Amino acid sequence: MEKYLSLHFERSTPLGLEEARAQGRYATAETVLRQKAPDEVIEEVKAANLRGRGGAWFPAGVKWSFMPKEPQGPSYLVVNADEGEPGTFKDRQLMEKNPHLLLEGILLASYAIRAHTAYLYIRGEYLASYRALVQAVKEAREARLLGPNLFGTDFHLEVVIHRGAGAYICGEETALLNSLEGRRGEPRPKPPFPAVYGAFGRPTTVNNVETLANVPFILERGARWFRDLGAPTAPGHLLFGLSGPVRRPGVYELPTGTTARELVEEHGGGLIGGKALKAFVPGGASTGFLPADALDVEMDPETLRERGTMLGTGGIIVIPDDVRIVDAARVFSRFFRHETCGQCSPCREGAAWSDRVLARFARGEGHRDDFDLIEDIARGSTRRTICVFPEAFAGPMLSAIRHFRDEFESGVAAPDNPTSVAHQEA
Repeated sequence: MEKYLSLHFERSTPLGLEEARAQGRYATAETVLRQKAPDEVIEEVKAANLRGRGGAWFPAGVKWSFMPKEPQGPSYLVVNADEGEPGTFKDRQLMEKNPHLLLEGILLASYAIRAHTAYLYIRGEYLASYRALVQAVKEAREARLLGPNLFGTDFHLEVVIHRGAGAYICGEETALLNSLEGRRGEPRPKPPFPAVYGAFGRPTTVNNVETLANVPFILERGARWFRDLGAPTAPGHLLFGLSGPVRRPGVYELPTGTTARELVEEHGGGLIGGKALKAFVPGGASTGFLPADALDVEMDPETLRERGTMLGTGGIIVIPDDVRIVDAARVFSRFFRHETCGQCSPCREGAAWSDRVLARFARGEGHRDDFDLIEDIARGSTRRTICVFPEAFAGPMLSAIRHFRDEFESGVAAPDNPTSVAHQEA
């Protein structure tokens, strides 16, 4: 299988401009800017059915088409490099190893949506990624690959790198925009959507790093080439993250639709120390847990949706048989309790109470009423807030109980107390 996204992941240093250009970087951008209109670029990406790799899997070309065709003032591209989802580390590899691939994708996307400024919002803890991108932008500017009159055309582009401050919620696109503007990092009500009122009140498209890294290859090789890769409903390759007690953790470029078993056993080498697999997280912490008997599931968004979960960012976390699922769920609940922005009371209170209840089960002090209480928390939190953060903390909690209820039953206090403990503090 030919790989295209991860060609330089074996490097210990970023691919510099000279090497990148020798391997074809910016050649596609030059051809496109000289020969294609912005709408032609959008149509090609739509025909390829490139779906966003940031977790939502919304079609990128459709998203671009929402931008104004004749903007009255500036429009912006904002690159979401705030990779904070636990179990996810693929964007980091792209930025640290092949930053000019990302810059070419940014250039092409900006041209398509008629934006002349792109903001690259990067997770504050990603210092190596930040340094690689600063150097790449410097090289591109000096080579006149950024700035005015690119490739002899009248198109101009500036890329501004902005470091975040370590807030998970800023991975949500409107919270990211608030943070970029210097405001509190919390989601905005929608509508208006960013394509109408985004960064600094102007039309804006927000795209994930890996999404943009696919764009140069689509425009170089064509939509048909891309659609022949991977799952029919979500074509292309995906950078799967694999973490946990496996022999070869890391990032693996594989077609969408590859089974979790192939990732864990063939590419990851199976579990270390003769351990058996109890469960796995298919796409980052917010996608919840699947049991070991689901290991043959195809890793594409539609198939996983049928299994009651999501592909998310493709970050697989392996849970071995010597780990209690209630403990794994508690790790996630502590994270989500800490990371809620607190703007919406159903989310603020729901995240706190879900963590309290899971803590009781983990200590062996749970009550049978707690099973109903967890359902009530999820029902009272989800779809009642500005963003989908409650779905993020409810998914792991509900899936853990659905697939491993016996482990939670063992966390019920004995003898059973007939008085509900629903309002006890953890």
